Amino acid sequence: MANYSRLFILIVLLFSVSFAYAEQKIAFVNQAKLLQKAPQAESARNKLQKEFAKRDKSLVSLQKKIQKNTEKLQKDAAILSSQELTKLKRKITLLRRDLERDKAAFKEDLSIRQNEELIKLQQSVLKSIQTIAKRGKYDLIVSEGVIYASKQIDITDKILAQLKTQYRSGK
Repeated sequence: MANYSRLFILIVLLFSVSFAYAEQKIAFVNQAKLLQKAPQAESARNKLQKEFAKRDKSLVSLQKKIQKNTEKLQKDAAILSSQELTKLKRKITLLRRDLERDKAAFKEDLSIRQNEELIKLQQSVLKSIQTIAKRGKYDLIVSEGVIYASKQIDITDKILAQLKTQYRSGK
């Protein structure tokens, strides 16, 4: 009889544990989708494009200058004096060096600014997730590393709507 009472207690405990977990509200968020589709992301991309447009045009202009001088060297090599030829080669070398230096600085500065904007975006996404979590009384919201999440618990679109509202309100 003692075995039956232990079995009964075990069954009651198992049901109470599973009942407690049934009460939990769990959701999934696709952060990659949010980071791509949030209006804040588009705004950051446009901001960076405007910020770096002048430097990009400058690099393109420098490349064209190098190409023009290289073509002149190839075309006029036979008719230029050795002094003019040396001067033109040196000019091309210096322009290429400037281009490589400017490209490296451009790439580094762009990377730094992209990281700054990404951090701002991630903070905004996190704030929206927390707002929806509190409003929706979620116990757990999971993201990357999830092997499967049904559409029933995917709240990515709710978070995206929250981000759009947040963006329109200027926060």
